[in-house]
Amino acid sequence: MKKLVLAFIALVMLAACGQSYEETKRLSREQRLKLWREDSAALKIAVMPTLDCLPVFVAKERQMFDTAVDIRLKRYTAQMDIDTALIRGRAEGAITDLVRAEKMIKEGTPLRYAAATNAYWLMLSQRQLRITNFKHLDDKMLAMTRYSVTDMLGDIAVDSAKLAPERVFRIQINDVNIRLKMLENNEMDAMLLTEPQASQALLKKHHVLLDTRKEDMQMGALVFRTKNMDDKTRQHQMEVFMKGYKQACDSINHFGVTHYKEILKKYYGLTPQAINALPDSLKFTYQAPRQKDIDRAKNWLEKKKK
Repeated sequence: MKKLVLAFIALVMLAACGQSYEETKRLSREQRLKLWREDSAALKIAVMPTLDCLPVFVAKERQMFDTAVDIRLKRYTAQMDIDTALIRGRAEGAITDLVRAEKMIKEGTPLRYAAATNAYWLMLSQRQLRITNFKHLDDKMLAMTRYSVTDMLGDIAVDSAKLAPERVFRIQINDVNIRLKMLENNEMDAMLLTEPQASQALLKKHHVLLDTRKEDMQMGALVFRTKNMDDKTRQHQMEVFMKGYKQACDSINHFGVTHYKEILKKYYGLTPQAINALPDSLKFTYQAPRQKDIDRAKNWLEKKKK
């Protein structure tokens, strides 16, 4: 009889444990579903540790977005990951470049240009090498990201120097921070960088071969998806985002980039020396991209297909 009682108690305890486990799983599923629903309802912006994203970081940190609206930043270190986030609907908006945006549009992801950014790119060569012009890129490795403005700039360099395209080895290094480290560690002959990675490279005395500011190229862009963005909630979210974004641009233009040292340190991991090396005269805009820059991206993509 005693054995039967003990067995019954053990069975009850086991059942209780089983119920507790199932309850825990159910709650966990509910919590995950709640988080997914909240994330789906939020306006998500894909960003990178590049200086053209600074207004987004400033608006978020300084609460320039209406706190009643859920705006979330999706942080990546490679442009390809930003593309994936837009294509798969994991983000509604992003900071990108016109070449990548036009490529996504051509491949079936409709996008709307909300603003041009102030992004510019430098082509830099390793300081220990004697690469002082485009002709010296012959038989050298150039780090870039395929189907981006960096890919287009690589073609411009090769064409202007009349080099055989196959003689300049385009190495796809998507992570912007890894790309910079490869230049610093003498693992790459040359590369294309935007800020703040470009200024960090200049601190190390690497050589400038190309500066898009001198070529009248404005290829950075803030974009939004157009699919499922027509309802009033999404429209209101975008309005709130753009209001905060413009306020942040105006604030940076007034106080200067280095005024936001803590934000630069938090989102970019910059040292005080690297922060001081940034061009403090840099101005941020929220005007629409120029048609000639959009056409430049389209024409290059058409040429690339041939």
